[in-house]
Amino acid sequence: MRKRRPLSLSLLLGSLLLVTTACSQTPAGPAGGDASAGPGSSNSASQASSSGSSGGGKSRTMWHPKVGVDWQWQLTGKFDPSVDAPVYDIDGFKQDASVVADLHKRGRKVICYISVGAHEDFRPDASRFPKDVIGEENGWEGEKWLDIRRLDVLRPLMAKRFDMCRDKGFDAVEPDNVDGYKNETGFDLKAEDQLAFNRMIAELAHDRGMSVGLKNDLDQIPQLVGDFDFAVNEQCAQYDECAKMTPFIKAGKPVFHVEYELQAAQFCSATKRLHFSSLQKRKDLDAWRKAC
Repeated sequence: MRKRRPLSLSLLLGSLLLVTTACSQTPAGPAGGDASAGPGSSNSASQASSSGSSGGGKSRTMWHPKVGVDWQWQLTGKFDPSVDAPVYDIDGFKQDASVVADLHKRGRKVICYISVGAHEDFRPDASRFPKDVIGEENGWEGEKWLDIRRLDVLRPLMAKRFDMCRDKGFDAVEPDNVDGYKNETGFDLKAEDQLAFNRMIAELAHDRGMSVGLKNDLDQIPQLVGDFDFAVNEQCAQYDECAKMTPFIKAGKPVFHVEYELQAAQFCSATKRLHFSSLQKRKDLDAWRKAC
């Protein structure tokens, strides 16, 4: 749901060349075939590793999603648990433990969507954020960028949010708004500030036995691919950026990818070759989806 650049006519026209250009950017791996047999085939949907659990919780087994696994991303509208996808990404505040448990009974793994780099005035913990860490609006109603340099303030606040995800039974976390340094936030954020913050976020998730995804933040993928377990990307096909995501695939980690403006026929053949888990979605991220 976060893209810092508006759509331009030149970019839209350029996207029509995506299939041709993306094919030349295919990462090392099997030629064609089923994506699940790609560079992460040993990393099955149920593969796990032992992990501790911060905050007094019991030790839990960490889930590592496989490359090419299908997924569903729903943050708004009437929740639909019946989509035939082995991975669900849903709002951590809106959905309670019973929803997560039901999805688990259906054989799904569940990712907890949480904004970490922006203040949302509609969340139940909004009043806990000091005013001096809240900056400029980020383009979404009720949301403003956070001063990610203030790890002393933000770490305990994010820890509580991740405690909530863990206690509801989520398997992983999708932390949003982790590329503030590339935006007009009201703070003088540097690339090193973003790296430190994002690594802290990954550590908080891992400490609680949950895997964690890197949301967008394309320029820092080479430095962060080792800290995160999967990637979540919006509109890399539209902006001709999908090649930047391939370090995750080469590391055996999936890329969960969506397009809003392009039709599935315009990007699916290219992203399948890249072994991405791609969807066409509406921008409000309701239940509707078209999988590649």
